[in-house]
Amino acid sequence: MTSCGRPQPYNASKEFAHKKVVLFAIKSKGVDLVIVIAYNDAWVMSAWGKANNVRGDDLLFMCDIDLEFSKKIGWTKGERTSRYAMIIDHGKITYAENEPGSDVTVTLAPKTEQSVRN
Repeated sequence: MTSCGRPQPYNASKEFAHKKVVLFAIKSKGVDLVIVIAYNDAWVMSAWGKANNVRGDDLLFMCDIDLEFSKKIGWTKGERTSRYAMIIDHGKITYAENEPGSDVTVTLAPKTEQSVRN
């Protein structure tokens, strides 16, 4: 069965009102662009941006719904993206960590921030 329809309005502020969501950008360290990648579709990723009052183009919410990017780097968990952090400096990967389990350890903001080079 195939279904087709028009996108429905999505209110992320209601869904995430009871959750603590923290996004970080390290502008003081010279970071030009932060990209958040998730398995969610474009509508959900757009809602994440709106729910966090993201303005401008220095913080992007991108979807990897077909896992094209995550599969190429080998960081998937079944049919979803793994939780990973990566720093790319002028085309060179200077930091790349993939969470080994369900705990958040190597992708925490402070851990990633330590790896940013001016």
